[in-house]
Amino acid sequence: QVQLVESGGGLVQPGGSLRLSCAASGLTFSTYTMNWYRQAPGKERELVATSTSTGFSYNYGDSVKGRFTISRDNAKNTVYLQMNSLKPEDTAVYFCNAKRHGLSPKYDVEFWGQGTQVTVSS
Repeated sequence: QVQLVESGGGLVQPGGSLRLSCAASGLTFSTYTMNWYRQAPGKERELVATSTSTGFSYNYGDSVKGRFTISRDNAKNTVYLQMNSLKPEDTAVYFCNAKRHGLSPKYDVEFWGQGTQVTVSS
């Protein structure tokens, strides 16, 4: 049974930092692309950052570039999201996602964590 368990969320003041963790089990972690998404109240879920199985990392959106960094430790089956200079608009539930593409889309495999709340407020 695959499990993705996020941790590290909480309440932080503007300008502060948090590091989210996502511990994966039940899958061959190193073969999966790991993603962080977030969903703010009343908004659609958006992709924040990606770490591919081949070692590339991407941040998405001008709103997080230069502030958020994704990393992974394949030995620990864990992906991280370091968030610095947090802003109130970063307030959202942050979700961990594991995805592996098959030879065709019908063979894609995807798993989600339960999410962790990040609140940026003074």
